[in-house]
Amino acid sequence: MISIMKYGEISNSEIFARQSRIADTEAIVAEIISNVRQNGDKAVLDYTVKFDKVVLDNMEVTQEEIDQAFAAVEPEFLDILRKAADNIRSFHSRQVRNSFIITEQDGVVSGQKITPIEKVGLYVPGGTAAYPSTVLMDTIPAKIAGCGQIVMVTPPGRDGRVNPVILAAAKIAGVQRIFKMGGAQAVAALAYGTESVPKVDKIVGPGNAFVAEAKKQVFGQVSIDMIAGPSEILVVADGKSNPVHVAADLLSQAEHDTMASAVLVTDSEELAQAVSLELERQIPLLPRAEIARKSIDSNGKIIIAQDLRVAIEISNEIAPEHLELMVDNPFDYLDGVKHAGSIFMGRNCPEAYGDYYAGPNHTLPTSGTARFSSPLSVDDFVKKTQYTYYTEDAFRRVAQDVAYFARKEGLEAHARSVTSRIEE
Repeated sequence: MISIMKYGEISNSEIFARQSRIADTEAIVAEIISNVRQNGDKAVLDYTVKFDKVVLDNMEVTQEEIDQAFAAVEPEFLDILRKAADNIRSFHSRQVRNSFIITEQDGVVSGQKITPIEKVGLYVPGGTAAYPSTVLMDTIPAKIAGCGQIVMVTPPGRDGRVNPVILAAAKIAGVQRIFKMGGAQAVAALAYGTESVPKVDKIVGPGNAFVAEAKKQVFGQVSIDMIAGPSEILVVADGKSNPVHVAADLLSQAEHDTMASAVLVTDSEELAQAVSLELERQIPLLPRAEIARKSIDSNGKIIIAQDLRVAIEISNEIAPEHLELMVDNPFDYLDGVKHAGSIFMGRNCPEAYGDYYAGPNHTLPTSGTARFSSPLSVDDFVKKTQYTYYTEDAFRRVAQDVAYFARKEGLEAHARSVTSRIEE
């Protein structure tokens, strides 16, 4: 059963404690990466047999497979995918940055140019669930940014095929190449390239602990979006909230993973007790009840705060991935929220709307990193390059200042790179 605690009557270390997955993945992942670097496709295919229990003749998904998958998906769901893609595209198109140029000083030109990342790798999880939403959320910002090549990797099923809804979403989003591979070996293949898989410049997308560790280890060889931890939701709810809705929203994240975190912060002890009972009623009804039960028992919390202002302060301390403001006039509290990945406003906006349909990205900072990190966006798929130009007159106006500055730092060669031009 979920634990209920009163803020101020228990230590912060107990309130803000997070259970973390304990697994010695570092050495295992390092060995996998090394093997893929040395043996390329053979290593990836061997790991596919070992971990996915399937023998593949060809890792790349063919156009025929994509067309067959597209035809197999219900037309109603294809329409929903297209609507979701339109919403995601509309939201992210407003994130586009423009290059700029400054000519305010006589004889001096400076500026910044925006260049899309050339090759991007998208990791899409497989296993216990298929996530076409991840395909849309990761691909569409990259397409808007203008990335030249988008390569997707996703684990195959036991039949050697990729889930049709994943391929349908990839076609709608505009993915160019798709490979049947998962785990740390897929991350390594994208980072270093193999005979079949092109080397990319950046890898984005969520995955299990081995995928997260692999992204961590290849960072520097390639860029990555973030190291994503288990899913999180924090609901700030007042006493008017419906406990059925609150419990359902908490479970929407608890069913992801036994390590997921679901937290309710409320100013109503009556609501706290009602939500606790409602969780016990709803959990057995879920197909993933065993996962949700472990998540709620291990990482679930109900915190009773003195008032909603304190509830927002508690939320800021936790810095959740998903924050629901299930209160009257939620916009009155928006400025008070300093740390959250994505905020869902009011009583009619469950977190699931953001996962699938609304438009804002669902690839979000976890484990408190919302204190300094942002959701995946178009910015993640571009790089910024600065440039500077001086005429000779403009150069001479400030040459002595620059040389003086360089010598203050003890860098004489820097200074002489300036003074040598004056002496000429």
